[in-house]
Amino acid sequence: MKSIWKSVAAAGMGLAMSATAALAGPLMDRINSGEPIRIGFANEVPWAYPGEDNKPLGFVNAYVLGVLHEMGYDNITPVVTDWGGLIPGLNANRFDMVTGGLYILNSRCQNVAFSEPMAKVGDAFIVPKGNPKDLNNYEQVAKAGATFVTGAGYNQVESAAKGGIEDSNVMTVPGPTEILAAVKAGRADAGGVTYFTAQNLAKQSDGSVEVSDVSQLPEWTQNWVGIGFRKADQDFVDKFNEAQKKYLGSDAMMKAVGEYGYSKGNLPGDKTAAEVCEMR
Repeated sequence: MKSIWKSVAAAGMGLAMSATAALAGPLMDRINSGEPIRIGFANEVPWAYPGEDNKPLGFVNAYVLGVLHEMGYDNITPVVTDWGGLIPGLNANRFDMVTGGLYILNSRCQNVAFSEPMAKVGDAFIVPKGNPKDLNNYEQVAKAGATFVTGAGYNQVESAAKGGIEDSNVMTVPGPTEILAAVKAGRADAGGVTYFTAQNLAKQSDGSVEVSDVSQLPEWTQNWVGIGFRKADQDFVDKFNEAQKKYLGSDAMMKAVGEYGYSKGNLPGDKTAAEVCEMR
């Protein structure tokens, strides 16, 4: 009789282990098998960018590494790609999370599981010195019939359409370097990026480019930033969010991200990722 109950108990344990395994997403499977967590990002200073030997730099990378450390995970491999390849690369299993600084947008929420927000950031334009066409918001660009440049896959493509800019007046390029080059060369009148990126590009321009007056941009251009995961990894996202609650806004976090320009004013407030997905 004992042997029968032992067999039943063993079978029950086996079923329980199978059920647990079935609940684990592919990222937890990788971690449990000793594989590194692969973080994907593009060359977006100061958000996330590669240093020497692809060392993950930028405030989003610093933040994610801090949260993962809180979770007990330090086996990390950086994967650098272009901005437009971040979400496709994530879903093609080329990396396990996107740390490049994704705005939480409804269109992206269809394809990505977002962490809770880790920052709130606004848009900005880079314009020629003196802002000769007085371009400080999307409506002004539309009214002037000006040429607007932004990155392929950037949220500013949607914002330009919402602001009334004709598709024929929107130029898309691979990333920040090309946006700056287009404005400096006069091929575009304004370049749409994030405020952090605009500041960095203006510094690189040797005084030929400046940041627009962001106070003239409407409230709807404010966006929340999250870390992108595959939808199949919701189990890991839940654990990440729990660790984030302790780390977000902590002294350790602010020290890690401060060198990149992230301040207390960039903390996301009490909006949840689900709420932002609905409103954006």
